[in-house]
Amino acid sequence: MKEYVNYFIKGIAVGVANIIPGVSGGTIALIVGIFERLINAIKAFDLTAAKLLFTGKWKAFAEKTDFYFLISLAIGIALAIIALARVFDYLFRDYPVYIWSYFFGLVMASIYFVAKTIDRWNFVVILFFILGTVFAVYVSLMHPAAENSNFWYLFLCGIVAICSMILPGLSGSFVLILMGNYQLVAIQAINNHEFFVLIPVALGAIIGLVAFSHVLAWVFKHYKDQTIATLSGFILGSLNVLWPWKTAEYLKNSAGEIVVKHGKEVVARYASVLPQSLDKHFWIAVVVMVLGILSITVIELMAGKGAEQVK
Repeated sequence: MKEYVNYFIKGIAVGVANIIPGVSGGTIALIVGIFERLINAIKAFDLTAAKLLFTGKWKAFAEKTDFYFLISLAIGIALAIIALARVFDYLFRDYPVYIWSYFFGLVMASIYFVAKTIDRWNFVVILFFILGTVFAVYVSLMHPAAENSNFWYLFLCGIVAICSMILPGLSGSFVLILMGNYQLVAIQAINNHEFFVLIPVALGAIIGLVAFSHVLAWVFKHYKDQTIATLSGFILGSLNVLWPWKTAEYLKNSAGEIVVKHGKEVVARYASVLPQSLDKHFWIAVVVMVLGILSITVIELMAGKGAEQVK
């Protein structure tokens, strides 16, 4: 019991990371020493495991998939996400510039630490980095992320986000921001118990976690440098999405009226602007941004020490 309580606490740490854009749940899993065990447990969900489950061989299934470890971890992650969703709802409502400043600092610093894991820079790797950057800039400028509650898009969000969450250095919640559904999924749906949003995301997450864990492991094993270079460029080019100073453009219906849901005007997209003045609020935002940079720096340095201890 003591062992699984320990995993529950570590799950809380991973959950806290997953709800914060820019912080990688995989990185935290590496810090607390469960990353390798987590990946092996996810990979264990194959046809053999399914056969054991559906033939009633529960004990063998639990041993093969490290089920009790995963359950302890999952409960901790879920509780952390539910608790932090309310905190972030308050921050986004009353201190939007400050919270986006913190996220901007987190992601800006994470670019360096993600790119740092590339073993060898050559022409092909640099090309992938540039292509990733150009593509992300194009998407963020030409087609800014807008909230989308379509079932299949939410399903896709679940797949992409969960695949991101299991990789050190890549933030699943940051990916949700790029897809336009961070506040809808991670804050609004959780706080308001909107199961029509949560169910397709959960289905996508389950299928993505099982189906793509093997694929992701293979891609990183055979094309590690190119993959990380592309991700680094994508994150760099997408910083525009996280720029703290924005003006909101609201969603309108066919009659030209602003759409309102749950008493709030629905934001269709954000346009980045320069700060209106260099007042105390600007400098507070800058300080918060620096805190974001320092936060991810400390986390990644701790992850580096954890990796050395594993070796």
